[in-house]
Amino acid sequence: MPKGSEITPPRLWTVLAKCHHALRLVVECSIGGTGLVVSDFMVLEALLHKGPLTITEIQAKVLLATGSMTAAVDRVERKGLVVRTSTLKDRRAKVLELTEAGRYLIETAYAQHAADLAEVTSVLSLSEREQLYRLARKLGRAAGEKRTAREELPVQFQGDAQ
Repeated sequence: MPKGSEITPPRLWTVLAKCHHALRLVVECSIGGTGLVVSDFMVLEALLHKGPLTITEIQAKVLLATGSMTAAVDRVERKGLVVRTSTLKDRRAKVLELTEAGRYLIETAYAQHAADLAEVTSVLSLSEREQLYRLARKLGRAAGEKRTAREELPVQFQGDAQ
């Protein structure tokens, strides 16, 4: 490998960040005509593939911050795409369920989303996609474990030292 072309961790991070940005733009274009933003799409997609879920369950699947999750749920509810119902186990917990209009919209949007991603990823062979998938999961798990380990360490502030 020529000097200067070494793939250092910061260089890998930059490539991954740029790839994510480019793919996010593809997704935004895919759903652009639906009136949805990406967070709304993610909520509806979770309901399409997993069925009725509580807001907390959706949040864990789509990795949105609490405020973003609340805003997304409020938007899709206002548009008549989901309804909130109480559960028998805990009437305080609200379960979200797709309405007929919501199901039609997300099924149509998801088909376009999947087609657009298939077109973009067609530059990779099946073997390359499988390898990328495995490596991305491996790296993601390692990063998650590192973050968790750091969160468990006690933080010592300068003012605490004697």
